[in-house]
Amino acid sequence: MSRVYLAGEEILNEIDSADSRLPAEVLGFCNAMDSAQAWQPVPILIGQCESGGPMDHKFYRETLEDMRVRLRIALPLDAVYIANHGAMTTTKCRDPDAEIFAMVRDIVGPGVPIVATLDLHGNVSQAMVDHVDVIVAYRTNPHVDMNERGAEAASVLQDIWQGMHTHAALVRLPLAPPTVSLRTDSGPYADLVNYGQSRVGMGIVNVSILGGFAFADTEKNGLAIIVTSSISLATALSVAEEIASRAWADHARYLPVLTPLPQAIAIVRKVCNSPALPPVILADVADNPGGGGRGNTTWILQALLEAGARNVLMGIFNDPSLAAQAHALGEGARFVAVFNRDETDAYSRSMEATATVLKLRDGDCVGRRGLYAGRRMNLGLSALLDLGGIRVAVVSIRTQCADPVFLEMFGEDISQARVVVVKSRGHFRAGFDEIFGDEQVVEVDAPGLTSPVLSRFDFKHLPRPMYPIDTAVKWIPSGKHS
Repeated sequence: MSRVYLAGEEILNEIDSADSRLPAEVLGFCNAMDSAQAWQPVPILIGQCESGGPMDHKFYRETLEDMRVRLRIALPLDAVYIANHGAMTTTKCRDPDAEIFAMVRDIVGPGVPIVATLDLHGNVSQAMVDHVDVIVAYRTNPHVDMNERGAEAASVLQDIWQGMHTHAALVRLPLAPPTVSLRTDSGPYADLVNYGQSRVGMGIVNVSILGGFAFADTEKNGLAIIVTSSISLATALSVAEEIASRAWADHARYLPVLTPLPQAIAIVRKVCNSPALPPVILADVADNPGGGGRGNTTWILQALLEAGARNVLMGIFNDPSLAAQAHALGEGARFVAVFNRDETDAYSRSMEATATVLKLRDGDCVGRRGLYAGRRMNLGLSALLDLGGIRVAVVSIRTQCADPVFLEMFGEDISQARVVVVKSRGHFRAGFDEIFGDEQVVEVDAPGLTSPVLSRFDFKHLPRPMYPIDTAVKWIPSGKHS
């Protein structure tokens, strides 16, 4: 795991760290349980990496067995908390989350409460819902509420200990919302999440609405509504279908609206030539490491160079070989930088440019805002290169540019750049919003593994028809079938 892989006592030590590497929801859960003086933690295992392709199945099976052994040794237990993303796949399994949930339930038995938190990009199966007492998903995108959701899971667990019984219903729609349409500050998903929260109370314990992760390409893809009730399953299902009907009535609003690359470069030219205009931030949404992109496509960089753009700051470009070469040459060195020298394919195209090494860093930093705030991060050997007016931050560990510290660690004052380019789909909004308002954001339509235009991909397992990949899609609530 490129970011975190800890087990047992290692996790306890990390919980107490001032700038912990643990997921924020885990810290939120632990802090809430500490405040209630309700527990003695028995940590099992935590692993995390940036989104990518399927996990090696052998590694997954070994890790699952490690968790199984540790969990058995820990018995008896009063409850289990699972903090998963929810969209994991392996090279041989398309629902490992359900396998993990089932393994835990099998070991602890039917009477021990299990609570789980998921990213709102998780893909939910009925098996996942069946094996736990409650699923609590993030409600913000960019994700800034993980701490609160962990605390919510702890609160629900304590209610279960006090005698509350839960009943959860899952309704999934034939809707795979493109990533850029899943913002929670405005738009259709924001409206849906807000409405879902208005239904909490009067026996409705939790409403979680997961937009999902289409690139996982699984049978459980599709926007999912999970409603947990303390009254009955019928109550939960009724509310879930009500929310689902509202979502489906709005499904046409989930079409992505992007700015073509030539138009984005025209905006850059205008901003660079007109100091009175506000600066802009270009989001390379199709090469988002947070969604599985390599973080190394060169289309936007090449176009900026050809346009003669100046005072542009770009990050973070994933190229370990280039970063290592810059470190070997040293600050001040001038050389021909070959981007993607070692990894060349349809998306990772090679590109050359004369560059000067401005700054070198080891990549160790602590997040300042948004998704990574307060969290220790490691980007590996890192370098800031000047390509003649375009400064590019190059890193060695694939990470999305969601936090300004990834550029500030080189001494850059981001507010002084006329144009900033980030390889991120949307989490940059919570990190860079102190500088760039919504009207200054340009989501660029360029090639990449995480393009929000889903019709460009050849899905194998995603249920079809699925909107917006398909247009002739119908959905009828189960209660309205004749």
